[in-house]
Amino acid sequence: MTILTGVRVVEMGLWVAGPAAGGVLADWGAEVIKIEPPRGDPMRGLFGALSGSQETRCPPFDLYNRGKRSVSVDVNTEQGRDLVEQIIGDADVFVTNMRPAFLERVGLDHERLLARFPRLVYASLTGYGLEGPDRDAPGFDVAAFSARGGVADRSTPPGDAPTTLAGGMGDTVTGVTTVAAILAALLYRERTGEGQLVETSLLRSGAYSIGMELSTRLTLGKLAPPPSRVKPQNPLMNSYAGKGGEWFWLMGAEAERHWPGIRAALDDERLDDERFSTPRGRRKAAGDFVAILDEIFASRTREEWAQRFEENEVWWTPVNSAADVLTDPQAHAAGVFVDVPVAGSGSDTISSLATPVTFGAGAGPTAAPPAIGDDTDAVLRDLGISDAELDRLHSEKIVHSPEPPDEQP
Repeated sequence: MTILTGVRVVEMGLWVAGPAAGGVLADWGAEVIKIEPPRGDPMRGLFGALSGSQETRCPPFDLYNRGKRSVSVDVNTEQGRDLVEQIIGDADVFVTNMRPAFLERVGLDHERLLARFPRLVYASLTGYGLEGPDRDAPGFDVAAFSARGGVADRSTPPGDAPTTLAGGMGDTVTGVTTVAAILAALLYRERTGEGQLVETSLLRSGAYSIGMELSTRLTLGKLAPPPSRVKPQNPLMNSYAGKGGEWFWLMGAEAERHWPGIRAALDDERLDDERFSTPRGRRKAAGDFVAILDEIFASRTREEWAQRFEENEVWWTPVNSAADVLTDPQAHAAGVFVDVPVAGSGSDTISSLATPVTFGAGAGPTAAPPAIGDDTDAVLRDLGISDAELDRLHSEKIVHSPEPPDEQP
């Protein structure tokens, strides 16, 4: 038994944000039924589309969709919509990142479903929210979370072009936020018997992610300038490179507390300049101070600095590349990675990312991601639909299942 055993989730999601929410719930033990269009979630073919090849594997799709069941239904047909509604009727949670106008058009909006299923937890994850002039605007995370939410601006040094964040970052943050909302709503239902709408957006999640900056503006009426490595607000909380170009990050967040150890580790008389004696002074003279630190740090390798930092209780951390993360022993010890089954391979597994939580009760991926419509027939049979009716639904292209393999000679 895992932490969410017995919870049934229906997910109608494409790309990353909605599937990421469903993927976490699946890893934690919920039964997640992924409703897909006849051609499948477009994320499945992302790598092939970008490379112009016939590549069918998409590791990000696998990450966010492992352990789910796939039902392929054309919800643009009346009978397809009825089937999806029946599937939702047996569920605890419906999670979707489809745009509001589409859901209203196909009759799967929250007002209609909650009126019919009052115990349902309906989780809506959109680009810009359910209200307002842009509620139906397309909202990939680079647009709604990063650009519109202010994240790109606050991550960009002054004068530079807006920074492009790592792919799917805002989607993943918002997906995990949605999971928290779903679990809170399930707890509320346990106490009251009532389901409800829980709603978030990439825009809202992005703005909350830069809450330190936005709350300062709201309260004090001013905003600190965007971060600058060469003229930071606190040069003791900044990135530097050792000899050979290996980067690390100083973590002198409490300037008065951390400065003595940093000063001792660096052991350079230039740091005794009166301008650098206080946090305010170091901020005002940040350009000169950082230039001196850059020169000092370039005199030794990062490994040599690590030894001096340890001797003087300096807080720091290496700046890993993505490749470094994969081999970082601390990442492995902290449970960042997990072995997941490979589809159709029996007992074979492949290393992947674990969700960022470990439970004493146990949780983790138990199955590979499904093919499009892998579970269409099984799920519909559970609704009482006969084989003859299934044949008709297939022949009319209302539902879809994988094509059977060609017979071998």
